[in-house]
Amino acid sequence: MTPLLLLLAALLEAGGDALVRAGLHRTGLLTRLGLILAGGLVLLSYGVTVNLPPWDFGKLLGVYVVLFFLAAQAINFFAFGIRPGPGILAGGGLIIAGGIVITAWR
Repeated sequence: MTPLLLLLAALLEAGGDALVRAGLHRTGLLTRLGLILAGGLVLLSYGVTVNLPPWDFGKLLGVYVVLFFLAAQAINFFAFGIRPGPGILAGGGLIIAGGIVITAWR
């Protein structure tokens, strides 16, 4: 259950940020405000999701950072049409490797 909650939190955080970003770059006051407010609500949902369970979030940080990176790249591609370049892919590989180290280190 923990990995699913972390995935949900990562999707909410990256998705809320994407909504705010979209709102900042749109025309029309109501559209802008609606997207920014929706992003704020999604980010609030992220905060509740990630902090409600009684886990030691520091111990789960490696998994969360990897999930957040993957969610952010998926949203960047599907919502904004931006493919990750070589630098993002190389850095992402390091993030994933770091997540494995943080998670597996005993």
